[in-house]
Formats: sequence, C-alpha cells, structure tokens
Amino acid sequence: MKSDTFHNVYSVRLLIGSLVFLLLSGCASYGKISNKPLKEDLSTRFLSDKTIAKMKKAGSQEILLVLSFSGGGTRAAALAYGVLEELKHTSITFDGKSRSLLDEIDVISSVSGGSFTAAYFGLHGRDMFEDFEKTFLRKNFETPLITSLLNPFAWFGSMGRTELAVKLYEETVFNGATFADMSKKGGPVILINATDLNDGVRFTFTQEYFNTLCSDVASFPVARAVTASSAVPVVFHPVVLKNYHCNQNVPAWLVSAEQRFQNNAEMLSAVSRLKNYYNHEDRDYVHFVDGGITDNLGLRAIYEYVELGGGIKQINRQAKHKVLKDIVIISVDAFANNNRSMDISNKQPDLDEVISAVSDIQVRQQNASTLHLMENTTKQWAKDLSTDKRKVRPHFIQLNFQQIKQPEKRNFLNSIPTGLSLEGEQIDVLIEAGHQLLRQNEVFQGLLQ
Repeated sequence: MKSDTFHNVYSVRLLIGSLVFLLLSGCASYGKISNKPLKEDLSTRFLSDKTIAKMKKAGSQEILLVLSFSGGGTRAAALAYGVLEELKHTSITFDGKSRSLLDEIDVISSVSGGSFTAAYFGLHGRDMFEDFEKTFLRKNFETPLITSLLNPFAWFGSMGRTELAVKLYEETVFNGATFADMSKKGGPVILINATDLNDGVRFTFTQEYFNTLCSDVASFPVARAVTASSAVPVVFHPVVLKNYHCNQNVPAWLVSAEQRFQNNAEMLSAVSRLKNYYNHEDRDYVHFVDGGITDNLGLRAIYEYVELGGGIKQINRQAKHKVLKDIVIISVDAFANNNRSMDISNKQPDLDEVISAVSDIQVRQQNASTLHLMENTTKQWAKDLSTDKRKVRPHFIQLNFQQIKQPEKRNFLNSIPTGLSLEGEQIDVLIEAGHQLLRQNEVFQGLLQ
C-alpha cells in the first residue's frame, strides 16, 4: 500500500481507523519477534556474498535491468504484474541469442501493494503466471481483514492486529516461505522496503540491512516482510524486529560511507540513521510500517542500495559485468490521480477529503523529486560505467496512468480505489494497462531498437 492509503485503505475509511486507535490507545500489545540472530558477524562490508552471486548469475552481462513497483494495494500489484507479463512476451537479442526480457531482470524494488507482486515473482519466477491472479489479484482480502479488525478479541489481544494479516498472507499467498526459499529460487535481487517508524529509515528486507540488527534474513518469513511493507499506520500495528547488538562498534563500511557522503545530504542522512541501530542503549527493537511513507515509488531504495554498496562502478566490478551496454530502470507507478469535487462548492470538505488531499499532495511532491533524482542518477551511472571503447546507454522508463492516451480508460484507471479487493474488470484493465504502457513507451522502444 502507499502513502495515499490514508483514505480508502482496505475499504476501512478514517472512521474505522480512528475507532480502532481510540480503543487501543490504552491497551498494550506486543509485536511477535520472528527474526533470529546471526551466527557470525557479516558486517565487514555492505554487499553480501549471496547478493553479489545473484548479480553475477542474472541474465546477460550486456544489460542491467532494474524494476521498481509502487504502492497502491491490488491496483499496484496488478499493474506491476501486467508489466512483468509484457517483459515476458518481449524478446531481444543478447550475446547473439534471442532472450525474453523477463529473464534479464537483475533487481526489483517494491513498496506496499507492489511488494506482493515482487515477492511472489522472487519466490516463483515464471511460474507466477500460472496462479498469481487466482492466488492474490482476484481474491478478496478485505473482508477477512476487516472482520479481523472489528473483532474485539483482536483489539485487546497481546499480539496485535498485524499478526492477523501476517497469518492470512502466509496461509493464502506465500505458504510459509522464507527468504532462504527466495534465495534458492535464484532470479533477481528482490528489495522489499518498509519504513522505520521511529526515525524514518528506509529499511530493506535483505541481509545487508539485517546486518545492522545482527540478524539473519534467511529464516525470516516473506509474508511478514510484505506485511511490514504495507502496514498502514493506525489501522495496523508495526511489524517489530529485535536488534541483537552483536557489534560493539559501528562497522568500518558505514564509517567509510559517512566520510564518502559528506557532500551528499541525502545519503549522509541515510547513513546517520543506520548508525542509530548500533546504539546499544535504546534501540533494542525496531518498528516497521508502510514503505510508501518514505518512498512510494521504490526508487530511492535502489539509489541508496547502490551508493551504500560503494557506487555503481564498484558493484559492477564485483558482479563482473565486463560488457555492459545498457542500464535500464523501469518505474511502475500506480498512483491514482483522483478528481475531487470540493471546488465546485463552498461547502467545507470533510475530514476524510482533507486527509486524502493532503496525502495526495505529499505523494506527488515526493514522487516528482524521486523521479528527478533517478533520471539524473541513471545518466550518471551510465557515464561512470562508460569507457572510450564502450559507451553504456541510460534508459529511465516511467510508467503511470497519465500516459494512457484514451481519456475514458485513463479516467477508469484513476478511479480504481486503493484496497485489497477489486472487481474482475478492474483487474483486467490494470493488467492490460501494464502491457500497453510498457509496449508504447518511447524510451522502451528505443531500447528494443
């Protein structure tokens, strides 16, 4: 889910969220701890050996293909699914052989609703096209979630409401899978992102970020990570992880990063917040909520991941992509540009309308800044990797509903609510929109040529 889900979240509007908040404000509940400690200290460097190994195996060395899936509930999940299908049907010649672009994906970064699609692809690869629609997209998750939220036993339970969502997703979507299962599958690096409620750290469920907690991501349930990525504050409790504090000092790679980013305010802030996890006095537990709060597009997580890893040249050197020709970043944005009727009357908007409008304004501004950052960064990364003999070409591809040329279809897409239960026609149109947006994108067509 995403930041605009302060309205129309699982069809539980502000009234229900406020009611739950009031009922629970005086009751103590405790987050279930599912992350286990590391058996050895892996914090000597940022990128883990497993991540580097995945980068070496993924697809052709001629292309670096990165996708980001935004928040937006099932709307975002279905749009991302359509884009993956279009990549599956698109062939391009690499190393003298025709290959599907689906097999060339190196990284997928996701937040909230987009995390369901990213995680499922990470676990099942091509097999997801056999059952993801039935398992998730066309299933009603709102009714059991709302029923659980309105159950008084859930209000006053010691484990909190979020455990109900984790249990539902584990049993019906992810079947108890862990990140070790995702690692065995191979395929791209999957970055599922959440927000640290305490100080706004953009936290990614990978071993690299788990190292800051001295914890092992391998045994961590995928359903719990996806729940954290989509846990809308107030409606759901945060997902809680334990900080095991096995490191007495801040690791050398983080100290080095802080020195390296003295002229980069954004990365310096990110490093400073990560250092807080090494505070042994008051960071024993960490509380994670909706990833869309800090990055509704999932793009800044990619930027931070590369920069913390030593920069694009360092990562490319470790991955041994010696003949790289193209860097491709595809941003799949399911933000719905809702038209409001408040300006046709002098009637004061109600509280729900005000919160919805404020949320949308924040998302638009954040997205604009993020897109500007990543477009320039893609160009810079291509320049950094280019040599006199081989120029690397940048391709930053933005996909969103406003690019749909047919007014009626565009309006229909923008009217689809943020939730976890959509009509069959809405799912059909969203999947087809994913196909159409990518297929008709001029930058994408330039890549194919």
